Amino acid sequence: MENGRFQFPFPYQPYTIQEEFMRSLYSALEHGKVGIFESPTGTGKSLSLICGALSWLTDFENKRKEEAAALLQEGEMSLSSSDPEASVQSSSTEPDWITSFVQKKAERDLVSKLKEDEMKRKKREERLERIRNNVQLKYALKRKSCEQDEAFKSLQLSEEGQTDAAANQDDEDLIIAEYESDDESKSKSRFCGDEDEEDDELVEEHVTKIYYCSRTHSQLAQFVHEVQKSPFSKDISLVTLGSRQNLCVNEEVRRLGSHQRINDRCMEMQKNKHEKPHHDEGAKRKRGPAKSVCPHNKVPALQQMRDKLLGSVHDIEQLLKLGRESHSCPYYATRLAVPQAQLVVLPYQMVLHEATRRAAGIQLKDQVVIIDEAHNLSDTLSCIHSSELSGAQLCRAHSQLSQYAERFRSRLKAKNVMYIKQIIFVIDGLVRVLGGKVGPNPQSQVTQAATEMLTINNFLFRAQIDNINLFKLHRYFEKSMISRKLGGFVEKYVGSGVTPHTPVGSQKENRRTEGLNRYLQSLHGNQSTAPAPPNDQQGSFEAEKALAASPMMQVEGFFMALTNSNADGRVVIHRQGNLSESSVKFLLLNPAVHFAQVLKECRAVIIAGGTMQPVSDFKQELLFSAGVQEERITEFSCGHVIPPENLLPIVLCSGPSGQELDFTYQNRDSPRMMDETGRIISNICNVVPGGIVCFFPSYEYSRRIVAHWESAGILTRLANKKKIFQEPKKANQVEQVLGEFSRCIQRCTQQGGGGLTGALLFSVVGGKMSEGINFSDDLGRCVVMVGMPYPNIKSPELQEKMAYLDKHLTHSGGKSPGQALIENLCMKAVNQSIGRAIRHRGDYSSIVLCDRRYSRPATLAKLPAWIRSRTSTHQSFGPAFAALRKFFVEKKQKLD
Repeated sequence: MENGRFQFPFPYQPYTIQEEFMRSLYSALEHGKVGIFESPTGTGKSLSLICGALSWLTDFENKRKEEAAALLQEGEMSLSSSDPEASVQSSSTEPDWITSFVQKKAERDLVSKLKEDEMKRKKREERLERIRNNVQLKYALKRKSCEQDEAFKSLQLSEEGQTDAAANQDDEDLIIAEYESDDESKSKSRFCGDEDEEDDELVEEHVTKIYYCSRTHSQLAQFVHEVQKSPFSKDISLVTLGSRQNLCVNEEVRRLGSHQRINDRCMEMQKNKHEKPHHDEGAKRKRGPAKSVCPHNKVPALQQMRDKLLGSVHDIEQLLKLGRESHSCPYYATRLAVPQAQLVVLPYQMVLHEATRRAAGIQLKDQVVIIDEAHNLSDTLSCIHSSELSGAQLCRAHSQLSQYAERFRSRLKAKNVMYIKQIIFVIDGLVRVLGGKVGPNPQSQVTQAATEMLTINNFLFRAQIDNINLFKLHRYFEKSMISRKLGGFVEKYVGSGVTPHTPVGSQKENRRTEGLNRYLQSLHGNQSTAPAPPNDQQGSFEAEKALAASPMMQVEGFFMALTNSNADGRVVIHRQGNLSESSVKFLLLNPAVHFAQVLKECRAVIIAGGTMQPVSDFKQELLFSAGVQEERITEFSCGHVIPPENLLPIVLCSGPSGQELDFTYQNRDSPRMMDETGRIISNICNVVPGGIVCFFPSYEYSRRIVAHWESAGILTRLANKKKIFQEPKKANQVEQVLGEFSRCIQRCTQQGGGGLTGALLFSVVGGKMSEGINFSDDLGRCVVMVGMPYPNIKSPELQEKMAYLDKHLTHSGGKSPGQALIENLCMKAVNQSIGRAIRHRGDYSSIVLCDRRYSRPATLAKLPAWIRSRTSTHQSFGPAFAALRKFFVEKKQKLD
């Protein structure tokens, strides 16, 4: 097939829609398109992505190999030819022999480059073949068991030394290095290997690869398992990337808990590893414990683990197991494997954020990026690049940085002092904008409650910091690592509650740091200085550690956000009655500005999801705004694999008593509307077996309507038919509620429920159970959507976003871009919720949309095509209820 394939390797006979998906994907990658791909959950989307994309990658590499071989052969033949007429006659005034020499040199250089590339490719392939055949590599012998023992003995001695001599440890690692220039310095290698290691394999060029991104680690693990089941599992080099928090195997570091503290400790260990001892004659050895290094970060072990990763497919759990067994670090080993990996699996925040991309060693030039579960891509981009600081955080950062500058003022270079003073000045300005002062306790400072929305420039003028070059400050944050230094300072002197060791005569420093300790405790309402009981020592220690966390990383993020273009963002000032709870928030209005670099650099970008409708906002807000032309965009949407008779979507315009269903903000709280909704649910419970999931537009409305049903006796009638469950307030309780919900349905369907026919779950659109939860089979035989979950139109942030879109995007379909945003947000949330029920080919379910507004053609058009084509609208309840009863009677008869 020209520029495509007819057949794809697949673990079983693919569905027709899967074959269509893979052909469209192959074509999009071949022609460098930006693709929007929609394939409902349960249709094998992950396997289609894997087999389609890896088929293209295999063909692409084979084609490149053939082209390189042909060019090499042609070049060698040209060089071996001595025919003078073979030379192209030059039209310049240069003599023929010079023209011939230049041409021959260019040909020789090309042949030499082709030979070098071919040699590298063969070397890579041979190495991978040896790895996959478990042949020992040249450096595998470097790591002996005795070296492992020595490393762990060193770690143990280091920990003992820290325990015995913590009070004597010097502050050298807390001092910021001399900052010599404002210019960008050449970036150093992000891999911390032994400096004396002369192994050219540490620095490798990137092969053509596919970056697969998804939202959560569980989704990534599921994708890796699909790769392991695919026909490519034995031939593909796959690497899974994650954070230190997910991949660290050093138990001492893992115990620190928080993401920031794990990062800081790891980076400190890398610094200790590379510090060169001073051999100056007469130099005294500094007192204090030996600085610990990580025993899992040894070059031979990392190289060995890297090759194991490239040789076979591992998920994160297998990575951790392999790291513990081989005493090597999965975090650094995976990054070392990125250049030679053909498929890199990672959370999409790591691709969408430029600084994180650089840190992970991700190069997008001419590569392929697949973003799965991308229905909230625009919101994700806005969230990643937005930032918020509370008054309490600002005051804490100001106090910490002031104390740091005071303590080390005699040891900091002039430029460091200058930049620290600028940071303090900016923080002071931000606190003034909130109506407070940096000195007194922020909890006791009263502010006038109000919300303001400002452009970036107006905010800088208001805070009186418009004379500060925030770009230089951002560069200083990056190069000086002041956030990490300050975090270490606070943890050392405040987190443990120990009075800092200071030289005699420096009582001022002592008093300032003690004051910081008391001040931080007061922020958290911890005024007690009495020692904790022995059984509470661990909890007290953890509380103090949490207290010690420096907010400087958040301050750095906010400073960076303020460097966005004035038109692309706004700053929201929230005054909440006191300074501590007030906040400044940067709101990104144009996510396309950060997505544009990904679209520009990559060969192709695929945006995929189970429900991508409506796609108009993807194209307008992310693609067109980023400069993508219409001809580069391709769309693919397929139906479901279930038979048409297995789905019954109904739009219900009125209830059993004839009450019109209009859940607008003005009508939805009326007792008549709530009573009618209760009657609808009660009737549905009479005919639907197993589980029913009922979605409400908000937590507040869910609380109000359930309270009304309880007082009116409706809840009791519902409970007589199905056991009632409610979405929990805490995320860690979701699994428990789902487990009980599932067990109840199982008991009712298998053993009889003593009058109960199943269970009824009250959930919230956009809540903990509207995404990522499968209500397959008997868990979700009916999904009821009560009303339309429009976002809060009175939100200042949403109003500003609508105004921005109205100003910068074109109007279409008789509606402004702002109005279209509201409808698209609503229908995206609806589509995610109602897609929870149908999960596989043999599944069946009904969907009841309770609101007359769903019958509008423009609204119906925003439903997924496979649902829209089967949706029937009923103006009265009787015919709708009859269709629902008939649907389940037929399913029961078929099963019997």
